[in-house]
Amino acid sequence: MKQPETGSSAYLISIVMVAVLGGLLFGYDTAVISGAEKGLQAFFKEAGDFNYTDGWHGFTSSSALIGCIIGSALSGFLATNLGRKKSLIIAGLLFFISALGSMEPEFMFFEHGTPTYSLLIMFNFYRVIGGIGVGLASAICPMYISEVAPSSIRGMLVSWNQFAIIFGQLVVYFVNFFILGDHIQPLVEEMGKGLAAINPAAQWTVTTGWRYMFGSEAVPAGLFALLICFVPETPRYLVSVGQDDKALRILQKINGEERGAYVLQRIKETITIKIEPIMTYGAMCIFVGIMLSVFQQAVGINAVLYYAPRIFGDMGMDNPMMITVFMGFINILFTMVAIFTVERLGRKPLLIWGSLGMALGAFGVAVTFGKAGLELVTAVSIMVYSASFMFSWGPICWVLIAEIFPNTIRGQAVAVAVAFQWIFNFIVSSTFVPMFNMHLTEGDDFGHWFTYGLYGCICVIAAIFVWRLVPETKGKTLEDMSKLWKWKGYDAVNRLEKVFE
Repeated sequence: MKQPETGSSAYLISIVMVAVLGGLLFGYDTAVISGAEKGLQAFFKEAGDFNYTDGWHGFTSSSALIGCIIGSALSGFLATNLGRKKSLIIAGLLFFISALGSMEPEFMFFEHGTPTYSLLIMFNFYRVIGGIGVGLASAICPMYISEVAPSSIRGMLVSWNQFAIIFGQLVVYFVNFFILGDHIQPLVEEMGKGLAAINPAAQWTVTTGWRYMFGSEAVPAGLFALLICFVPETPRYLVSVGQDDKALRILQKINGEERGAYVLQRIKETITIKIEPIMTYGAMCIFVGIMLSVFQQAVGINAVLYYAPRIFGDMGMDNPMMITVFMGFINILFTMVAIFTVERLGRKPLLIWGSLGMALGAFGVAVTFGKAGLELVTAVSIMVYSASFMFSWGPICWVLIAEIFPNTIRGQAVAVAVAFQWIFNFIVSSTFVPMFNMHLTEGDDFGHWFTYGLYGCICVIAAIFVWRLVPETKGKTLEDMSKLWKWKGYDAVNRLEKVFE
């Protein structure tokens, strides 16, 4: 990677690659449910002391997101008071504990293999712990990368975090596929009638398979917790706590001697105090950050990512897990498009075109889902929907959230924005199954077209929001953000020319 100054590319790449392992775990933890959820549903359907309804299953499939809300809300406090590095170490440990606990929620307190209401609560407790790790990593990993990266390649490097998220999802799709092996997922109509009523090829999935899927996360989680101990703290945090000498050494190693000293001076000019009130730069600054997060989830992408095997199975596909793996490859490919175009095309064009592509895909699913002879059109529409997200809202939202806030409020503002992201992630994920299964009359497909039609409309609104209110930050330094939001005549449509004259 060519640097604008004579810094060490190898050093920069090595610490960024460790940081993006947090993104991989983010993707792994949130997508592991896609392969495990049917076996998990059948397991708890056998409980004798409560009725495991669709509502309970929607909550259980999404319970990690409650932890994500908590973790993202805490991320600003931890990142500001403990630093970015120590906060990521905590996240890695939480991932590890959650993986083992979700695999064996009976540990110490319950009889193995006996589903009860209390065991469901314990399972969800472990998933919430993992979610706290995800919430921390989702806010702090892009923040860490943005604070060590040179401005000329910051967007590309932060986009690698999204690549790691999608790669983590692809990895877990493969892991789930190989864990499943010759076994199959149980059918919904078989559930709740006793284990003997379930297809023998699916019984192992119900008793054991889902446990291995959750437990497999312990390997990358342990690796991340170990490796993050060897990366440096970010220069901007070090300056904020008065460790200028350490910050200078890191900046010079990344940027070269002369450029590193210049960057340090720019940081010191903006970090005159450690923290400013979050509304120091006005309501518009916070509003734009929050709405970027809201739209990233409200477009409904995680309803596809979390329930992909179920969706493809309901479409009549012979091997829904294999189709899900193929979709994972498509997602990787289009995430790469964002990585290599974000610094050339800018943030706004990618977001706008991605929103319109998602709208096209969502409306295609709404019109064709469940129609005989149109299964291929539905599958292609889902791929278009997912691919459009991967080159736009997936990576670009994280880039903007990591760079759009001024230095003195970044920790707090990122925490607020990411908390809203996880709140809407939970809303979308927990409502998808009951909303998708809605019927106005018996046997109709109202829920199918309503759900994806709603997502399509939100995509169109997202495109308009970006066009009118989101500033283009391509090529601007993090220190420039203070100048942007303090300019009283801020108007995103003017593309910031007047701000940076």
